[in-house]
Amino acid sequence: MPQYDPRVDAYLAQAAPFAQPILEYLRRLVHETCPEVEETIKWGMPYFEYKGPVCGLAAFKKHCSFGFWKGSLLPDPKNLLQHAPNAGMGHLGKIFALEDLPPEPHLKNLLLAAVQLNEASGNLVHQVPKKKMLRAELPEPEELVALLQQHPSAQLVWTNFAPSHRREYLEWILEAKTAGTREKRLLKTIEQLKGGQSRHAKYQAKKT
Repeated sequence: MPQYDPRVDAYLAQAAPFAQPILEYLRRLVHETCPEVEETIKWGMPYFEYKGPVCGLAAFKKHCSFGFWKGSLLPDPKNLLQHAPNAGMGHLGKIFALEDLPPEPHLKNLLLAAVQLNEASGNLVHQVPKKKMLRAELPEPEELVALLQQHPSAQLVWTNFAPSHRREYLEWILEAKTAGTREKRLLKTIEQLKGGQSRHAKYQAKKT
């Protein structure tokens, strides 16, 4: 039986009129594909979990996004998934209308593959040394992508940063509890990137 979260109901109700049918369709598709999935809210956005995060969706002022937690590990024979920074948050690009989505069978195949990855993760825990296990990728907030495009020097540092340094910034931004805090952290991130600094650079400097 589908497990719904009233917080997701509220999120969809507050979305712009153009976004609501897109979000409702994606939500229904996730539950149809994996009836055992559970809804939750992570970083202020709806996420769907089954033995770990599977996927998430979000609504913005003019478009929606949909992404997979382990998108880089999914088989993509139809080349539906986007990974470029300028593609926007998520893996399906910017979704302005239902017509922008891939055909339903293809989307269901991606969802099934994402669920199967989580199904197999229990075996991976026992087979792969912990230090070698892949960490799930974090989505790059659209606001960060836009700011980086406005500040080429920060973009260059971000591109050349090790994945661990980028993850430190992403976790810090995504964990913000309010929009105001999130904005401050985004601006601070750009400021530090311009100086070529990692997230914890100032603390590391104090230790030396």
